[in-house]
Amino acid sequence: MSATISTTGRVVTRFAPSPTGYLHIGGARTALFNWLYARRHGGEFLLRIEDTDRARSTQDAINAILDGMRWLGLDWDGDAVFQFERAARHAEIARAMVANGHAYRCYMTADEIAAQRAEAEAAKQPLRIRSPWRDRDVADGPAGQPFVVRLKAPREGATTIDDRVQGSVTVQNIELDDMVLLRSDGMPTYMLAVVVDDHDMGVTHVIRGDDHLNNAFRQSPIYDAMDWPKPVHAHIPLIHGADGAKLSKRHGAVGIEAYRDELGILPEALGNYLLRLGWGHGDDEIIAREDAVRWFDLDAVGKSPSRFDGKKLDNLNGHYVRQADDARLAALVASRIGMNDTNLLTRAMPVLKVRAANLNDLAEGARFLFAVRPIEPDEAAVGLLAGDAPALLAALHGALDAAPSWDTETLEGAVRRMAEERGVKLGQAAQPLRAALTGRKTSPGIFDVLVLLGREESLARIADRMAA
Repeated sequence: MSATISTTGRVVTRFAPSPTGYLHIGGARTALFNWLYARRHGGEFLLRIEDTDRARSTQDAINAILDGMRWLGLDWDGDAVFQFERAARHAEIARAMVANGHAYRCYMTADEIAAQRAEAEAAKQPLRIRSPWRDRDVADGPAGQPFVVRLKAPREGATTIDDRVQGSVTVQNIELDDMVLLRSDGMPTYMLAVVVDDHDMGVTHVIRGDDHLNNAFRQSPIYDAMDWPKPVHAHIPLIHGADGAKLSKRHGAVGIEAYRDELGILPEALGNYLLRLGWGHGDDEIIAREDAVRWFDLDAVGKSPSRFDGKKLDNLNGHYVRQADDARLAALVASRIGMNDTNLLTRAMPVLKVRAANLNDLAEGARFLFAVRPIEPDEAAVGLLAGDAPALLAALHGALDAAPSWDTETLEGAVRRMAEERGVKLGQAAQPLRAALTGRKTSPGIFDVLVLLGREESLARIADRMAA
């Protein structure tokens, strides 16, 4: 059963990934732009899984796409549509186009097509199939022979698309080919399925990468053949690496789940970063999702490719880490370090997140809280525990043990007095103390560390390093 395109004037956008791989950065930005445009205009954002490539489509990839979109907060309206399940509808339209004279059955053999391809290559021209069956009567077809259904593309005039991003673009119709709509096994091609699905789903705005701009011209005759209204097109430039080359794995173009699981990026940070890749609102860099919904429009999408910069993403993520709820961060970090004590992590977050750029930094910074005595110092901390350090730690142990209360102000006062009595600077006392308490050369403020570890654990860790 087919739907009809909305006549209410309501905006309907869609994201249509192919589950032959995971949700990547470019796809996530396309989904975000479609989501924002629909939400800005009070419309609908639909999801279609284009799984017609049965050999390469996987359930794992489908799950990763859905999971990645949920993680980014890109909720879709209604149920996801699976393109393969609509094959019968696509074939129905192909047959209708044959009946109305806008498509034809082509019985060309593989050898005949190969000959045309060789001829085109010799002339250094793109292959444009010229089928002898284009204008033949359907009844002339050889009975029982396999055939494909081809579009009867226009050969005269030109097609113009007024693209919301690229502007007015015109292609001469002679450049269009009689593309296959229905394969010899009766299965529809991607080019047909996309048009039928967009029409039936009521899509009013097709926002996608500009690598699909040529497809818009090839798909236009299908709309004309069926007398269907055409959607508004907006083809957004692709994302490039920092070196200006097309974004690839060597630039860090990995699936969204890698940014979440391996790089420790927060979804609001990645969403903000993707928003600014090709779209802007004045000089604003930090843009909350609710502001993005109010401000987003296609007029502010640039025509030039954007450059992905991992350092900028990390810096932006650091901002969102510092703004994030401590209990939320604690839960995320606890799972990364295999600890269940989120109470201690929550208390530690205000001092841990000050310099953290991502969840990995937070996790690394929090490990000392759960270290088992005697803790093993890393290579940088070993030197801080040598020489006069044991004697200094013994003096620090006595001063801290005598502290009347265990708070940062009292502890700082005790350490300062001990340092003055021994004629050393505060930093000279703090360095071995930090190494003894955390096993690291760097950590949050040393007095915060003492409070977080508590009196008993702190004194025990110092005592472990007092022996020469």
